[in-house]
Amino acid sequence: MQMTLYSYFRSSCSWRVRAALSLKGLDYEIEAVNLIKDGGQQLSEDYKKINLMAQVPALKVDDTVITQSLSIMEYLEEICPEPSLLPKTALERAKVREICLIIGSGIQPLQNLSVLQYIAKNEGNEKKLEWAKHVIEKGFEALEKLLVSCSGKYCFGDSITFADCFLVPQIYNAKSFLEFFTNGWILLNSRWQLWFNVRCLKI
Repeated sequence: MQMTLYSYFRSSCSWRVRAALSLKGLDYEIEAVNLIKDGGQQLSEDYKKINLMAQVPALKVDDTVITQSLSIMEYLEEICPEPSLLPKTALERAKVREICLIIGSGIQPLQNLSVLQYIAKNEGNEKKLEWAKHVIEKGFEALEKLLVSCSGKYCFGDSITFADCFLVPQIYNAKSFLEFFTNGWILLNSRWQLWFNVRCLKI
């Protein structure tokens, strides 16, 4: 089985998958897709044949392509169940996925590159920054409260899960738009330093 990950190094969605691949010790090749260069290499007709949404990441497994970071990570969990990146019980797994989807559906897509470029073009750079800050703060307020009930050493309990793979890149991204460490998110702040020191979670 040969795996190729189409990825951009600063893409938080790609980062999630790279972290999962690294944590599981899986071999793969990187095919870089620069979201800035040449007007965005993801918009090329050749790349659209790989990912119809013109986004990263995309994982090619032999002749089959999987897109969307959570779908890719679920696939990796199934083919390589150890070390597991999901808790043991169905309820615990649901809570981990809840964290992932708050980030993957409620924060990142609303302030990703294409959305911010559109706002900047039509409303100006100031409005772009206001929107990104609003979206991130709303999501982080929810996550901070959620972590009170489920976090341990890591995002969910004392083992690294999908939730950490999602949260670390999102915090890194958020620091571009707001003074993250002065916003009173005690749990997010304390775990950020620990998570970012995990080699597999680094950019």
